[in-house]
Amino acid sequence: MPINIFNTFDDPSAFTGTTQAWGVNDTDQIVGSYQDASGAYHGFLESGGIYTVLNHPLGNGGTFAQGINDAGQIVGSYTNNTTGGHGFLLSAGTFTTLDDPSATFGTFANSINASGQIVGSYADASNHAHGFLLSGGTYFTLDDPTATLGTFASSINAIGQIVGYYQNASGYHGFLYDPTRGIFPPTSPSTIPWPPTVPRHMASMIWVRSSGRTTMLPAPTVSSSAAACSPPSTIP
Repeated sequence: MPINIFNTFDDPSAFTGTTQAWGVNDTDQIVGSYQDASGAYHGFLESGGIYTVLNHPLGNGGTFAQGINDAGQIVGSYTNNTTGGHGFLLSAGTFTTLDDPSATFGTFANSINASGQIVGSYADASNHAHGFLLSGGTYFTLDDPTATLGTFASSINAIGQIVGYYQNASGYHGFLYDPTRGIFPPTSPSTIPWPPTVPRHMASMIWVRSSGRTTMLPAPTVSSSAAACSPPSTIP
């Protein structure tokens, strides 16, 4: 019988009971978020027993790390108290803001694979949720054909398979999309031509946390780069 071991951990800077882990790669690097004693949200990277605080330079409303690939690239979202919710990519110590061109009320990145493809979600001018795939610098809008209340993509693996969920009148439904067998292409007037012979049908998640609630916040298109992570803190 296999032995299952659960290892509990808490960021040393976290207020009691606020550490949440969201992503792990094949080298056991873990990303997530926590709240400090003042209630502020921060992302973190745990690698080899060392915690590094992740704060986007524009994220005065909080930073949330969601996914990490084997190259150590991290994706997530941050909230700016003026411009709202934005996705980010953290690579080689530099933050790059991710804003889907069709987004009005926020962009949120959830997962990145070995090829650097990123999946997430955004909210349009009607505050309706759509999934997106960011591949080779191009954003593709992703809508489940039976989703009436939003499409959400949570993770993408090395061969492009994507899992997530969508919502309609009957509730939430999970899905697995296999690019070698998919039959539904993404639909959006802003979608740049989809790669031929590889139709995709995917979804994404919108997570901005505040006072225990999940919300979407206004996010006009902005871009930023620069600013490295905060200095690491070693577990006591």
